[in-house]
Amino acid sequence: MDEEKKSLNFLEQIIEEDLANGLAKEKLRFRFPPEPNGYLHIGHAASICLNFGLGLKYNAPVNLRFDDTNPAKEEQEYVDAIKYDVQWLGFKWDKELYSSNYFQQLYDWSLLLIKEGKAYVDNQSSEEMAKQKGTPTQVGTNSPNRDRSIEENLELFLKMKKGDFEEGSHVLRAKIDMKHVNMHMRDPIMYRILKKTHHRTGDDWCIYPMYDWTHGESDYIEQISHSICTLEFKSHRDLYDWYVEQVYDSTKLRPKQREFARRNLSYTVMSKRKLLQLVEEGVVNGWDDPRMPTISGLRRRGYTPESIRTFSDTAGISKRDNVTDVALLEYCIKDDLNKTAPRVLAVLDPVKVIIINYPEGKEEILDASYNDYEDGFGSRAVPFSREIYIEKEDFREEANKKFFRLKLGKEVRLKNAYIIKAESCVKNENDEIIEIHCTYDKDSRSGSGTEASKRRVKGTLHWVSIKHALQAEVRVYDRLFTDEAPDGHKDTNFKEFLNPNSLQIINAFVEPSLKTAKVLDRFQFQRLGYFCVDKDTTSTNLVFNRTVPLRDSWAKMEK
Repeated sequence: MDEEKKSLNFLEQIIEEDLANGLAKEKLRFRFPPEPNGYLHIGHAASICLNFGLGLKYNAPVNLRFDDTNPAKEEQEYVDAIKYDVQWLGFKWDKELYSSNYFQQLYDWSLLLIKEGKAYVDNQSSEEMAKQKGTPTQVGTNSPNRDRSIEENLELFLKMKKGDFEEGSHVLRAKIDMKHVNMHMRDPIMYRILKKTHHRTGDDWCIYPMYDWTHGESDYIEQISHSICTLEFKSHRDLYDWYVEQVYDSTKLRPKQREFARRNLSYTVMSKRKLLQLVEEGVVNGWDDPRMPTISGLRRRGYTPESIRTFSDTAGISKRDNVTDVALLEYCIKDDLNKTAPRVLAVLDPVKVIIINYPEGKEEILDASYNDYEDGFGSRAVPFSREIYIEKEDFREEANKKFFRLKLGKEVRLKNAYIIKAESCVKNENDEIIEIHCTYDKDSRSGSGTEASKRRVKGTLHWVSIKHALQAEVRVYDRLFTDEAPDGHKDTNFKEFLNPNSLQIINAFVEPSLKTAKVLDRFQFQRLGYFCVDKDTTSTNLVFNRTVPLRDSWAKMEK
């Protein structure tokens, strides 16, 4: 029992205590409440996995509720993308709900607060109100409009609703305590005027509720038992509780807000505002650019739902802000694809090899397994011929004993094929090697069972037959930023740390079996890394995105 308790995270411990103190298990209900003003990113994935994970653990419903209270920034496109991302991650919500469902109820409750003398209309400028609010060490002062009569407040609020006033000219404020130690309790704004068309309610409203007023009341309406927020909302908890108290009926469940630290990732920007800036300024090619930390970007890059769920589970949740190393995310996708991705042959930086003793015009079809280490992957036919491509870096005229690839006078094995020996090379006028002449051991074909096929040589190279290879566009993605905390420098704009080499587009050659590859199919290009078929692929143009390399070059750089 003690071991079980130790394995619970602090939020699960809170829930267990509530159950032990009399909360009925059937009363448990959670929610994931995104604002549809951008695409979800890896930080939101932590919240998705947490809330829906609690739902699965306790067999409790989880609502998907859109916080759509700011029509100036919200769009249906974002709603659709969020729903797709949650489903893609493997989760199902109980009810699809919107804060806009409750606009009338929130308005009616606002009238109730005005009638009880707990809310008033203020027509001061935002600068004046900010000045009166004080500081964390200095109490605030009352607005000159704080003691307006109930009748006058009702009349002004009705005019706000009718659209009689301009944006920014009037707000509705809760009347709490301008001397409260918590700044959020100093007469917070409940409603502001926004003459914008809402993506769901159209032009029905020109006043919109603030997040704090909407959040707790929506939880109360939906009877959410545990409203789990990120740490920046901890200081809002007093206000959350105060708002709920104003409408609370003792026959209903009172929701409880609790907080956990948001997911921060090294070498990454997690602010939706900054991500939107990258999109709007064309720094990246949209929200689903594979360099973006958005779920749609990670999906397009080749990340799997399983790898993101594993990452969220491994990174865990915390009560304190911290930064998770992006290397953990990269490890999770490597580990997943190592078990699931077929291994194929591709050459990204080719140099021509001519096997001079292989008969001209001869072709062979080799049987090559998709995975030499796991059963169940099957195999495919790989053509072999006299002229092949290998990687330029896999050949040196001269090299030390630690170089186990191709060098003059030495042998290597071609994966699934023969042992070859480099005899000579041809160079161009710039002294660059353009051709390598080799001989092959005709009895050494892999899997043939001959003594020569069992002969051990230290190096094994990937290759493709020039005659049969398909040309492919390969997009080699790297980290978008060169700094570990790009937005953590006060006097430097985060864009100063953009990685100029975050995308390289190269023309590569891949084995012909990939002609039938479909969008989002994932492969290991042997000895190179993991790659995914991009949505830009057409019947005449194969496009692959590099998900992650096999070796971590960043670790070497940092060392």
